[in-house]
Amino acid sequence: MLDAIRDSVRESADYTGRATLSDRVMNAMAAVQREEFVLPQYRHLAYRNTPLPIEAGQTISQPLIVALMTDFLDPQPDDVVFEVGTGSGYQAAVLAHLVKHVYTVEIVEELANDAADTLKRLGYDNVTVRAGDGYAGWPEHAPFDGIIVTAAAEQIPPPLLKQLKPGGKLVIPVGEHHGYQELLLVEVDDKGEVSRRSVLPVRFVPLTRDR
Repeated sequence: MLDAIRDSVRESADYTGRATLSDRVMNAMAAVQREEFVLPQYRHLAYRNTPLPIEAGQTISQPLIVALMTDFLDPQPDDVVFEVGTGSGYQAAVLAHLVKHVYTVEIVEELANDAADTLKRLGYDNVTVRAGDGYAGWPEHAPFDGIIVTAAAEQIPPPLLKQLKPGGKLVIPVGEHHGYQELLLVEVDDKGEVSRRSVLPVRFVPLTRDR
C-alpha cells in the first residue's frame, strides 16, 4: 500500500505540488491496521489504494487521500486537531499517531459508536468520538491547531474557521455532491487573514447536517 501511495503522490504532484510526503505521515499510515476499519467482506482489499464501502452507505477513503490530507494538515506532536466525519475511524487513527489529541464528530450515530469501539479496542486513547453535527465544530475544545473534514461541503463552514488557532490549517473538500469538488488547504495567519488553495480534484460523500 505504501508503495502505491508513493507512486500516486508522484503522479499527482502537478496538482498538489508535493512529490513526496513526510516520513512522519508515511510511518503513521504504516502503523494503522486498515483492515480493522473496513467491513469483514472487504478485509482482503484493505491494503489496496482504493476507497471501500463501510456501514450506513458511507466509504472509507482511499489511502492516498488520507495520506495527502494528513500531510497538508502538517500535524505536530503537541497539536490538538478536530475531524468532521469520523466514518469508521481510520483517518482519526492515522492522526492519533501524529498529534496530542484528536476530537472527531460523526453525524451517523451508528458509525460514531462503532468507530469509538474500534478505536478503544485498538488502544487509541487520545481520540474522543462524539455523535453529532460537525458543521458547527466542537467549541468546548476549540481553538484547534488543525481541522480536517472528510465529506464535501458546498462551502467552507464559517464555524470551523472561527475555531482555528492563528497559524492553523483546515483541509476540506468543497463542491457539489454530483458535480466538481476540490480539496482545499485553508490557512489562517497570525493576523486572522484567511488564504485558500485548491490542491486536488476529489470525490467525497456530501457533508450532511442536522436541520
